[in-house]
Amino acid sequence: MTNHLLAAQTALVTGASGNIGRAIARRLAEEGAAVAVHCHTAVEAAQEAASEIVALGGRATVVRGDLSDEATCHRVVREAAEWGGGRLTALVNNAAVQPVQPLPGMTAADWRAVVDTDLTSVFACTQAAAEIMRGLPGGGTVTHIASIEATHPAAGHAHYSTAKAAVVMHARAAALEYGRLGIRVNSVSPGLIDREGLAEAWPEGVRRWQEAVPAGRLGSAEDVANAVVFLASPLASWITGHDLVVDGGVSARPTW
Repeated sequence: MTNHLLAAQTALVTGASGNIGRAIARRLAEEGAAVAVHCHTAVEAAQEAASEIVALGGRATVVRGDLSDEATCHRVVREAAEWGGGRLTALVNNAAVQPVQPLPGMTAADWRAVVDTDLTSVFACTQAAAEIMRGLPGGGTVTHIASIEATHPAAGHAHYSTAKAAVVMHARAAALEYGRLGIRVNSVSPGLIDREGLAEAWPEGVRRWQEAVPAGRLGSAEDVANAVVFLASPLASWITGHDLVVDGGVSARPTW
């Protein structure tokens, strides 16, 4: 285990049992952070992620909770900080759901199920973490995982795209209000990230992406994780309120 950019840091990664979250947790640990791995129901996957970090010589624990509930957000952040000896220096708001539902016929309950998980949890976890970070000598960092769908909506993703657009703005608003407390807040907006079985499940979408993206490939979870490590590290000490797009350049492509 190398100890470089994030030595002595304690991090919480929400939704760390999934593809991107697991990669983020691993990369934070590889750079020296002790990592609290959060999950809602995928306990086995979270435990595997934590065990992988420990096997590499790092420190990890699993925290559980439904982050669509405000009180649970505060509890999860508190448990991560208590495990870290009263310190939490990095929060990564990665937990999200992404159902496909046409906007006509979508109910308010459908809408809230996505917004509460993808957006309200970001607000609540950030607020809870900031109360801890503001008392630390070096402050802390918060990184939201947004999406290029924040500016390029996809059909069937109205609730998701809207929530992610709000996540980007929340990072800017939080950077403004928490900056004087030594807390930096940024977002990372990934493009299409490869995962096991994606090419088989969505061959047409993968083909269209590969034809459109200047970098010539799908993204990897590690691409996103590397961006998070950078923003949480001293290398980004004067970067806050920024949305770092990680999409292989596809957003630069003309749409007409």
